[in-house]
Amino acid sequence: MPFSVEHVTIGGPELFLIAGPCVIESEEHTLFMAASIAAICWDLGVPFIFKASYDKANRTSLASYRGPGLTEGLRILAKVRETLNLPVLTDVHDAAQATAAGEVVDVLQIPAFLCRQTDLLIAAARTGRAVNVKKGQFVAPQDMRHAVAKLHESGNPRVSLTERGASFGYHNLVVDMRSLAIMRAYAPVIFDATHSVQIPSQGAQSGGEPQFIPLLSRAAVAAGIDGLFMEVHDNPAAALSDGANALPLASLKSTLQQLLAIRKALAS
Repeated sequence: MPFSVEHVTIGGPELFLIAGPCVIESEEHTLFMAASIAAICWDLGVPFIFKASYDKANRTSLASYRGPGLTEGLRILAKVRETLNLPVLTDVHDAAQATAAGEVVDVLQIPAFLCRQTDLLIAAARTGRAVNVKKGQFVAPQDMRHAVAKLHESGNPRVSLTERGASFGYHNLVVDMRSLAIMRAYAPVIFDATHSVQIPSQGAQSGGEPQFIPLLSRAAVAAGIDGLFMEVHDNPAAALSDGANALPLASLKSTLQQLLAIRKALAS
């Protein structure tokens, strides 16, 4: 079940991190965030995959910033990869874009709302890149075995699953920690600590409760996850997407130190 993405082992003994801003805001900001997070992870010995989206196709409002688009976004992600020698992850919302994205990034991520989209899963699988599928807020953890099967049967064994909470009534997400163990029977499991505290559709954009990011992260690491997913921003209040549920860059190191302490205790 474990597999490698460049120097990062997914499903191995080390806790790894997928982190970065929700969306590419500019080349300068993307490189700054990638380098800043990488420096923290290097200092702590945490394997790191950088993430940022070239297009957020599921924004609440048409007026919301979506990103620079496929061509410019992939150019910036390629520069991150080449300049900083980091593996890179990005979302793919459209099967037609999977091939182009797969030529640049190391991991293709299937957004939660699209986790059942067969054509998208097949297209991502056929690129040969690792595929991370986010569990839909409307999907039982047991049912994610079907997404994994579609990818495996399309010739791609390098699959991971990510938990980001389940819809509980309107405008509320709740994390069932049992799902982490359930899905880990199908593939390595990642916990999305920032979208799990999102409060959808607060006016023209989503809100969030980022004060609970460390708490939920600690619980998930104690539950035995393989990796963490966090949207991190140097100034969440000014972020162009999902700033309300992002972890401030200034809080990342202390948060990771707590999580590594829990991971070490589990291994002892």
